[in-house]
Amino acid sequence: MNVAAVVPGARPVPHAPRPRWCPRARRSLCPRAAAEPAASSTAAAPVYAPTSRDRPLRTPHSGYHYDGTPRPFFEGWYFKVSIPECRQSFCFMYSVENPLFRDGMSALDRAVHGSRFTGVGAQILGADDKYICQFSEKSNNFWGSRHELILGNTFVPNKDSTPPEREVPPQEFYNRVLEGYQATPTWHQGSIRDDGRSNYVPNVQTARWEYSTRPVYGWGDVTSKQKSTAGWLAAFPFFEPHWQICMASGLSTGWIEWDGERFEFENAPSYSEKNWGGGFPRKWYWIQCNVFSGASGEVALTAAGGLRKIGLGDTYESPSLIGIHHEGKFYEFVPWTGTVSWDIAPWGHWRMTGENKNHLVEIEATTNEPGTALRAPTMESGLVPACKDTCYGDLKVQMWEKRDDGSKGKMILDATSNMAAVEVGGGPWFNGWKGTTASNELVNNIVGTQIDVESLFPIPILKPPGL
Repeated sequence: MNVAAVVPGARPVPHAPRPRWCPRARRSLCPRAAAEPAASSTAAAPVYAPTSRDRPLRTPHSGYHYDGTPRPFFEGWYFKVSIPECRQSFCFMYSVENPLFRDGMSALDRAVHGSRFTGVGAQILGADDKYICQFSEKSNNFWGSRHELILGNTFVPNKDSTPPEREVPPQEFYNRVLEGYQATPTWHQGSIRDDGRSNYVPNVQTARWEYSTRPVYGWGDVTSKQKSTAGWLAAFPFFEPHWQICMASGLSTGWIEWDGERFEFENAPSYSEKNWGGGFPRKWYWIQCNVFSGASGEVALTAAGGLRKIGLGDTYESPSLIGIHHEGKFYEFVPWTGTVSWDIAPWGHWRMTGENKNHLVEIEATTNEPGTALRAPTMESGLVPACKDTCYGDLKVQMWEKRDDGSKGKMILDATSNMAAVEVGGGPWFNGWKGTTASNELVNNIVGTQIDVESLFPIPILKPPGL
């Protein structure tokens, strides 16, 4: 894949590092050298608890969707922690490609199934938009829970140890895994080493982390059953790739070591999502933020859109959405309940508006940062640079009640941030992209119908993988 054609400005010039001073505030503590004894720290310690099968705020599609068939398949997971006092974020990205071929593809496999890209990747976009990536063409040490957001991989086991195949307590993980990770809805730990494949971006050589998370928002009102991000049809492979926000907002406590520099934090805003299917969209854009000024309580925004293929033909659609959690309520702007419009530059400017039956929303994000090229699992080239991100976006969000005549009524949210994560991916992005997503009445009635797909499978063993 031609990185320059897909990702505008894929070779960013390194920019000056931001100050490493963080006040010892409620959310985070200042970074300290990794060699300092832990006893000298006043940071709150992360607390591990095994994942509860009846946890609140669990979303549909939390599990690992691979069904064991030979069809082309990938699944990816994204976890983000933001530390407002330092204006630093850490974005953890994991992926598995064509896991049927756990040891890579043999000559016989290629003869029967055609050539595929295989393997497991771990990427982190961290402090100052620097980057680290570790990858293996083999997925024999990757594991994922069929129905819960629990996954892990061992790149390098400890001497005389066998890699875990399920969630294990933190100390057992350290005893058995030298380089790898495990993640659950409430716990995340790991250690990776850059494998040298990413010298086109400013990078670091090592990363280690351990933190616990208390979910605040899933994807829906906090008092209601959580929603599938793409509606009930996400349970079927016709509309791929699929996408699920697993935790729109949480509060995380623990530490991250970034090239030996240690960041400690307490109740730092965090986020997680995932996607899966035959391959990534042809083209997409994305905005996500959990750190705001001008609003009370926890506010979370996720907005995105893309160009994806439908079914087996050569038909494409451009779905888009805006989702906002504020004061315990969920405000959803999707094509089956209204309209969503976008105006996205090749880089540096994102503008979206949304309308549903009761509300209007406008969001605008900008950045002067050069951005960092990240990898995505592609059918054509495997895990290659395919998108560009920064966690230093300036964002403004405004939302109003909608009057009977369709005009703006009472303003219910007016917030800003300088820590938005913004992205463009796929391509080509030679020009800006404008459009409006709105479904016809038939599609609205089908997709917008509230169907609890999980309730159709009361016996867990009969439930499709991932649901």
